Order: sequence, then structure tokens, then C-alpha cells
Amino acid sequence: MNKKQIEQALRDYCWMINEIKRQRKFLEDAGTNLVAQSGIESAMPKAKGEPGDPVAREVVRRDKKHTWITKLERKVLFIQERMEAIDSEREKAVLECLLDGMSMSAIGHHMGLSRRHIYTIKESIVEKISQDTQNSLFTHFSQEMTKEKCYM
Repeated sequence: MNKKQIEQALRDYCWMINEIKRQRKFLEDAGTNLVAQSGIESAMPKAKGEPGDPVAREVVRRDKKHTWITKLERKVLFIQERMEAIDSEREKAVLECLLDGMSMSAIGHHMGLSRRHIYTIKESIVEKISQDTQNSLFTHFSQEMTKEKCYM
């Protein structure tokens, strides 16, 4: 993720968590009453003008939903896995507030700091997460190169 994507993921974290929970619950509860066509009818092409199979459309819709949820989960996990890169107590407090869905103004009011100061702290958080990502990629790449040398 680049810095802009990290910043967006921080801003969207709260609603993404809520949406993942909501969609998981929906997907667990739904689907038990769907009955697909079976036998030769399922393989036969539909006549032109005939509406599509609503069960098949629902399966496609849910598959797209599952793909979307997976995308949201990856973003959330990305942030969660890099939270330890934040070591300053003040930055940790701002990060927690951001993840809880608070606005910059609300965070500033809560912490007794100006909005501009909160933006500066947020930029530092984004920078540290970005740096941690680059370090992780470098470490992973170095390990892969070491493995290749061992096999040569």
C-alpha cells in the first residue's frame, strides 16, 4: 500500500470492521432457503427474453460480496499487522481514535490538541506504517534471496 492508501485504510477502518461483521452474519444466516435447478433443466440454455435464474444470480451476487469482504479483510489486517510500528504514546492514542472512527476535530478536542497537530501526528503514523511495510518487504525479499543462494 502507498501512503495515500494507508491513510484511506485508517480513515475507513471503523466502517470496514462493522461491514465485515455485518456481511459475515448475513452470509451465515442467508442461503439456506435457496434451491437450485437440478437435472437436465440446469444444463439447458434459457430462451431469449426469459428472465435469468434468480438462484444463479443470487449465487453470483454472494460470490461478489464474498470477494469484496475478503478485500476489506485484507485492508484491515494490513493495518492490524503494522500497529506495533507505532511506538509513541501520543501516536498510539491518535491511532486508536482513528480506528474507532473519530474525526480529526473530535480527536483534537479529546486530546486537547489542535486539529493541525493531530494531522501532523496522523502523517507520522502513516509514515511509520509505510516504512514498516517497506522494511517488511525488504526483509521478505532478503530471506527469499538467501533461500535461493542455499539451493544453488
